[in-house]
Amino acid sequence: MKNNDPLHGITLQKMVEDLVAFYGFDTLEELIPINCFKNNPSVKSSLTFLRKTDWARKKVENLYIKTLPKLIKNGN
Repeated sequence: MKNNDPLHGITLQKMVEDLVAFYGFDTLEELIPINCFKNNPSVKSSLTFLRKTDWARKKVENLYIKTLPKLIKNGN
């Protein structure tokens, strides 16, 4: 049975790394205005925050789903 969830098998770390590689922290902070993308951003600090903050993680997941076709087109 095929899983229709586009996030199935994708870790939060992969999502953040792919989004940072695609957009950079500056654009990411414009798209999702949260401090972990604004103040001294890093993948590690962002993951720490996002793992504790459901609403912010949901925003990252939604952006990842929207960005997925572009990521696939670029070979990620």
